[in-house]
Amino acid sequence: MKVKFKYGIITYSGTLDEMTYGSFRQHTLCIGRKYVKPAPTEQNAIMGAIMKNLSKIYAEADGGYIQDLGVYAVRNGKQNVPKGQLIPTRYAIFVKMMFAWQESDPEFVDLSAVTIEDIVTHEAPVISVKDAVDADLLARVMDYDELDSEIG
Repeated sequence: MKVKFKYGIITYSGTLDEMTYGSFRQHTLCIGRKYVKPAPTEQNAIMGAIMKNLSKIYAEADGGYIQDLGVYAVRNGKQNVPKGQLIPTRYAIFVKMMFAWQESDPEFVDLSAVTIEDIVTHEAPVISVKDAVDADLLARVMDYDELDSEIG
């Protein structure tokens, strides 16, 4: 259903009070529907396990590595993201890089079980941002070769 808000609010995206809202036509139209909780599936469980593990790895990563991800996110936002779009955060870049790594070697990489020690021991291409760019897991940005801090 088409939604009209009070107080000058034109559109809203998200879920609020058991309703889900979507913004369309360059933020001039808002559509609402009743929120329906998705049924749990095997895929949901797999993605949940992967994301919990990636969050743990990110939390344990070296500070220089996290800082390099932040620098890369800013440079990538300026050089590769179209104007008008939000730039991905350093965590979003990290997750994207890890899924690209899994896609490049699906028989070896299990994101629900991989650890920092595995990454370092096997000299994985995600050991540094520079290595990830060299392995085409992330888009190239200027001076990416400076981003060489290792994950652990």
